[in-house]
Amino acid sequence: METTKFAIPEIIFGRGSIRYAGQYALRHGAKKVFLVSDPGIEDAGWVQRLMDILKAEGIDWIYYPRVTSNPRDYQVEEGAEFYLKNRADVIMAIGGGSAMDTAKGIAIIASNGGKIRDYEGANRVQRPLPPMVFITTTAGSGSDISQFCIITDVKRAVKMSIITRTLVPNISIVDPLILRTKTEKQIIQSAVDALAHAIEAYLSRIASPFTMPQSLKAVDLILRNLQPAVETRSLDSLEQLSIASIAASMAFSNAGLGAEHALAHSLGGQFDMSHGVVHPILLAAVMRFNMPSCPSKMADIGRVILDKRLGSDNETGLAGIAKLEEFFASFNVSLRLSDEVGEADKQYLEPICKMAVNDACNLTNPREASWEDFLSICEEVW
Repeated sequence: METTKFAIPEIIFGRGSIRYAGQYALRHGAKKVFLVSDPGIEDAGWVQRLMDILKAEGIDWIYYPRVTSNPRDYQVEEGAEFYLKNRADVIMAIGGGSAMDTAKGIAIIASNGGKIRDYEGANRVQRPLPPMVFITTTAGSGSDISQFCIITDVKRAVKMSIITRTLVPNISIVDPLILRTKTEKQIIQSAVDALAHAIEAYLSRIASPFTMPQSLKAVDLILRNLQPAVETRSLDSLEQLSIASIAASMAFSNAGLGAEHALAHSLGGQFDMSHGVVHPILLAAVMRFNMPSCPSKMADIGRVILDKRLGSDNETGLAGIAKLEEFFASFNVSLRLSDEVGEADKQYLEPICKMAVNDACNLTNPREASWEDFLSICEEVW
């Protein structure tokens, strides 16, 4: 086997584990925490809860609330200026992927300078980042585990992928109790995001024995627990979704993703769509596209989805994809691109696909994908 690596943060998992946030900030030298979140998390009471925890530990803080879905480059750059002006130290984020990606972008610029677009791609961050303590409020984005950061370049209307080992936070706190304050839509979109992470990481060209079991475990847990989590808000089911998200994040952070995420980044950048909206539309179609290049791996995924293996790899893989489409259809989600994008915007699909080809995620896709392939996939799911 070729040399591989496996990087994850220290993970603090369990009901009520948010209470340890202050202690872990202190262990990393916190005197003035730079706290990043958004109005939705504020309204749910979690920002104030975190402030109370910091106060109890005698830690000062400065709060940066300018986080939006699909964080923008200028928000990150303004945040870095705010961080430096206030002489903050440990960066703490509480929220979903947007809050944590904003915090990562702030950390990059605060320690390395320049503009966030300077770091698009892999391994372009040269200097160490400030300590980062993240508390996730979703079970899906994986930004609290991964070495990925996704920021929207407003001028180009594209989601940039920034990938480097230094983006793995020092501490990830995963408290399943927080999920009880999430809406049905948020739970579904987060879980679907984690499912796409798991599947693409399993199929990746650089998947390893350290990532592949995590991928399959995540797929199994999400398929078994999403429906009861949505219907009953069962804490046990929500906890299992949190475990699935961690497993999927461990996998994709180290194995990379694929063409589905490459296309999702470009579509999301152009139309301001979240990943949780795009994945039920694209994932099955991209899996079918990849099928000829990895039938055995696709059969492994199919076996988990179907809970059985059929006569051949091809038969098992295709049946698994069909079952996955049925799974998505059982929820209140968009299944066609035309459900989210107007007919007049179809003109943007070709430039979007030409942009997607250059996304770093496309490099680890199991089958080489051209912009014409991406356009065919968009037409298939239209």
